[in-house]
Amino acid sequence: MNEQNPVPPQIPPVIPSILSSGVRQLGDDPLERVAIPNIIAVIEALLRHPRRMMFQLRQPGAGKLIAAMLFISIVCSLIYGVVVGTFSGGQQLWIAPVKIAAGLMISALICLPSLYIFTCLSGSHARLSEIFGLLAGMLMLTTMLLIGFAPVAWIFSQSTESLAWMGALHLIFWFIATIFGLRFLEAGFSQSNARSHAGFHTWVVIFLLVAVQMTTALRPILGTADTFFPTEKKFFLAHWGDCLNLHDSETKLKSRE
Repeated sequence: MNEQNPVPPQIPPVIPSILSSGVRQLGDDPLERVAIPNIIAVIEALLRHPRRMMFQLRQPGAGKLIAAMLFISIVCSLIYGVVVGTFSGGQQLWIAPVKIAAGLMISALICLPSLYIFTCLSGSHARLSEIFGLLAGMLMLTTMLLIGFAPVAWIFSQSTESLAWMGALHLIFWFIATIFGLRFLEAGFSQSNARSHAGFHTWVVIFLLVAVQMTTALRPILGTADTFFPTEKKFFLAHWGDCLNLHDSETKLKSRE
């Protein structure tokens, strides 16, 4: 008569989709849904909460955010260009910033159509504006990292006269900064439900080739010349080889003296 009701079996808690699928959807974190009101917030969002940036690029009115990222990218590249120009001084103090900023923007614009095509072929439903925003974020992060390397580059530019060495140093800094920028772009690409990353990896190779060729097309950036643009067409590997040969010749000449 005093039988107790049987204790119902313990039901395991429902595992959230964030754990079962292994991939968090943009907007799951309330912080990601907070708007980015100004340039300072844009910088902090990209450095501290890149997923917040990715989510906001999908929202209406993302054009202002993209414009802010492009503005920051141009300003940072101009500042780093001034540091590059201190190696030769004179007119290079304004020529180098203009060439670096223009080269980065033109390289990104040239590679934007192929990035969008590869994104579509990968099964992504991302809009062109979102892809453009992710590319602007990549440029912004890259140029901000270059600003971080600027003091080191300035010290070497004031303590060495080797054009080949300074060129190699700036290429190393640019390559490291670009790797981090591409990581942001790949993270945004992964959130677009793409089935394969093969197209993205192919685009990365294309972008790197275009960027390094742009440094040759806009030469000289470090040294000086009589004309603003080069009068001779060269492939970037041939240009680097010529710079190394010139460096070797100057070294042998100084050793004989």
